[in-house]
Amino acid sequence: MYEEAEIRAELELLSKGAAEIINVEDLVEKLRRSRREKRPLRVKLGTDPSCPDIHLGHTVVYRKLKQFQDLGHEVYFLIGDFTGRIGDPTGRSTTRRPLSKEEVEANAQTYREQIFKILNPERTKIVFNSQWLAPLNFESVLELASHYTVARMLERDDFARRFAEEKPIGLHEFFYPLMQGYDSVALKADVELGGTDQKFNLLVGRELQREYGQEPQVAIMMPLLVGTDGVQKMSKSLGNYIGINEPPGEMYGKVMSIPDEVMLHYFELTTDLPPAEVRQIEEGLKGGRLHPREVKRRLARELVGLYHGREAAERAEEEFDRIFKRRELPEEVPEVQIRPEEVSQQGTMWAVRLLARVGLAPSHGEARRLIEQGGVKLDGAPLLDPSAEVRIEDGLILQVGKRRFVKVRFRP
Repeated sequence: MYEEAEIRAELELLSKGAAEIINVEDLVEKLRRSRREKRPLRVKLGTDPSCPDIHLGHTVVYRKLKQFQDLGHEVYFLIGDFTGRIGDPTGRSTTRRPLSKEEVEANAQTYREQIFKILNPERTKIVFNSQWLAPLNFESVLELASHYTVARMLERDDFARRFAEEKPIGLHEFFYPLMQGYDSVALKADVELGGTDQKFNLLVGRELQREYGQEPQVAIMMPLLVGTDGVQKMSKSLGNYIGINEPPGEMYGKVMSIPDEVMLHYFELTTDLPPAEVRQIEEGLKGGRLHPREVKRRLARELVGLYHGREAAERAEEEFDRIFKRRELPEEVPEVQIRPEEVSQQGTMWAVRLLARVGLAPSHGEARRLIEQGGVKLDGAPLLDPSAEVRIEDGLILQVGKRRFVKVRFRP
């Protein structure tokens, strides 16, 4: 009975936040057998190094992997250096541009550096799928392809949609789920983790394992974290992401900008708070005992603390209060030197050029857009005219948005 109670406790932890488990009964049996045989489960998470930065959306599945690791199971962080050169077609309406070998290797290196903010490096096995995929000859590839049909591939939503719309589907794209499934065969995975958008690929792994005489893995799908806009999934390309390597103050400020209605999802999916405590927060918000702003401040402290430490979280909160509660400047404001020859004879500079010059906008076009949208202030006063000439004075404070400041240094 004591062992069953422990297994139930493990199951509750491993189920926390999961959108779907295929299937729970298999997972329970694997946990029982692991204890009985004193053999840790082999838990796999694959990721293609398609971009160099890890954000909170990525960490939802990484943190689930950490839970398995903390329970003593074998964790395999699989970097898809081979599959990454094709690119996962999931959610794509067009064929993805293949990454070069150099791009994949550069991104893979940054993944290796960043994941240990979450995983224990001494208990993490990093593997690359080029190890078993690259040596396959054409005969082996044909044998692998024989285990799946085109009809089954076209059951996949994105393939079916593109086929119906007469958009091209490269034959190589059909091989992506086969290769990801073969990764599970090569590793003899007991469990594979992924986002809900990876369900098709994870189920292909289960089927291929059956075909190759292995017990099918359990597939655990985690929800896709919505970004700071509260609507679309977190994505660097959409600009609604919070990177785990961002400075503490930037991370704190971004967390404070998320809509109230997604706070509980962030607590559940991106922090270490136990399920019971998250439920207490939920009840406190519903009953009016907790104020949403204070709950969000706690969320910001939790997340900054996870990736930068408690002291950094406290400093970030103090900095946030300095700017937004007391309307003061940050303790440290970047300074940019303006040379006399850069200003007009009247001692002014075009507002758009000034914004780009100090690095608060990447281009004149973006600077103009920021001004027109009311996102720029000069010494605390809104700048609304993109054609304005700004008098350049030493100590002038430029502000873009709520968190970006620059102090102008000028010696005529």
